Amino acid sequence: MVPYAAPLKDMRFVLRHLARLEDLNALPGYGEATPDLVDAVLEEAGRLAAEVLAPLNHPGDQAGCTFENGVVRTPPGFREAYAQYRDTGWNSVPFDPEYGGQGLPWAVALAVQEMWHSANMSFGLCPLLNQSAVELLQAHGTADLKAAYLPKLISGEWTGTMNLTEPQAGSDLSQIRTRAVRDGEAYRLTGQKVFITYGEHDLADNIVHMVLARLPDAPPGTRGISVFLVPKYLPNPDGTPGRRNDVRCVSIEHKLGIRASPTAVMSYGEHGGAVGFLIGEENRGLACMFTMMNNARLCVGLEGVAIAERAYQQARDYARERVQSRALANGDTPVTIIHHPGVRRKLLTMRAVTEAGRALAYETAAAMDIARRHPDPGERDRAHARADLLTPVVKAWCTDMGCEVASMGIQVHGGMGYVEETGAAQHYRDARIAPIYEGTNGIQAADLVFRKVGRDHGLAAGGFIAELRALGDALAAAPGDDIAAIRVRLAEGVDTLAAATDWLVDTAPQDPVPAAAGAAHYLRLFGIVAGGGAMARAALAALDALRAPGADLAFNEAKLITARFYAEQILPQAGGLLVPLREGHRTVMALPEDRF
Repeated sequence: MVPYAAPLKDMRFVLRHLARLEDLNALPGYGEATPDLVDAVLEEAGRLAAEVLAPLNHPGDQAGCTFENGVVRTPPGFREAYAQYRDTGWNSVPFDPEYGGQGLPWAVALAVQEMWHSANMSFGLCPLLNQSAVELLQAHGTADLKAAYLPKLISGEWTGTMNLTEPQAGSDLSQIRTRAVRDGEAYRLTGQKVFITYGEHDLADNIVHMVLARLPDAPPGTRGISVFLVPKYLPNPDGTPGRRNDVRCVSIEHKLGIRASPTAVMSYGEHGGAVGFLIGEENRGLACMFTMMNNARLCVGLEGVAIAERAYQQARDYARERVQSRALANGDTPVTIIHHPGVRRKLLTMRAVTEAGRALAYETAAAMDIARRHPDPGERDRAHARADLLTPVVKAWCTDMGCEVASMGIQVHGGMGYVEETGAAQHYRDARIAPIYEGTNGIQAADLVFRKVGRDHGLAAGGFIAELRALGDALAAAPGDDIAAIRVRLAEGVDTLAAATDWLVDTAPQDPVPAAAGAAHYLRLFGIVAGGGAMARAALAALDALRAPGADLAFNEAKLITARFYAEQILPQAGGLLVPLREGHRTVMALPEDRF
């Protein structure tokens, strides 16, 4: 197993030059987020990830979780690691100081979370769901619920979950059957939920479930869904966990990957009904839950980046050590495989798309920060539209990319990559859930096409494309062959994205089937071009840095080379997606179902 080292230089670079940390630091409430403080936060998080979480990753995968008589136990070492994580305050990084949070920008919190997921994705899933529960409660909870639950959730003393899916419903939440009946100021819930990450575990004193359910008089479909807070233990007046609520884990899943994270089947109300408390308004639960899901979707996209980074590090280090075959040029003796062009291409592909995904994720988080904190309402609205537009792209493109990079990592290892002892196979297995999590990538593609592009007739997407064209003007004014090559390929990609967007804006309102058939192609195209824009901005920042006294030549020159590689090897793939997007729908629906 290759150890994990957080890519701190790259994280700092992206935060400062692409997520524009200084601008975030100037927003109301973010005055503490100075570059020096953020550097210290990243250093300490990197140490915990490398020294505590990463060593548990492979053993945790081998041991898995155990379930006996309703009790779930995480693998050896996880309880102690979580206690250290909790006691050193890592759970509180982005949250409201009023309830014990540190109040740092979400862009910084995302960088920290990337380290947890790279080091140990199974571990990182627990804080991911917890932070989403905090977001939901903070945005829509009553003052009493916030006072009772937020301090414990933000500190990490208690953890939160998201309970949406049911056996018969899957992604179609309109079909959920869990029921909630009014009982004074509370409600009684009965039903079953499946695929509940960390629905039961031994890391925290209490687990706070956010549960979708229906009232008896609710209208049908998604209009009749409400969301409830259902604790495992009902708190005592002093805030300590009290009597056990009527909610039980009845089994945990045996999974392809993330085996050290318990995925539970939860049963509510076997003995009279689980006590729950309404969040938001009755029958408005889905709108509230989207607060939670959008946060989770961005963070799941980050999981794709994190797994890609871990797979890249392992493949790179293996390629530096594995001796096999002679070099093509002037080779008389065997060399390490990193000398071979085919291996170099794989490693640079892994590196380039990982860097592009990281930049998109951090930039989207920065847009969320601006949407929450900027004093100008117009700037808040623009940032909110940008975050909404990019969230499905980050979630889907980055998780697809994570699977592809992890697969390439196995290929670099050759036969040893298929052997569990190396750890390369675990990255691939762990990565595979992310395209399914929090709305499958097909759902993300439909969301992008019909909601984020179709609903406003391409206005937000058009604004993004205009910014990419302006970036092309900035590239034209910069010197060097690398920048010139990036400018040409980015311009081609932007033209392709504009043509695809225009086609969707014209087509989707008239006939949704062709648009739906091409939605996945459009999202991938969008991700490739958006990633190309991020890499182009990185190249300009690296060029500026090279001119400064005391420049880190190796780091910034590598940035330029990687950005040009992306422009020449990845960006041209966008052009190949235009035909299947605009014309492929004819055959997608042509074959009768009985001929499949």
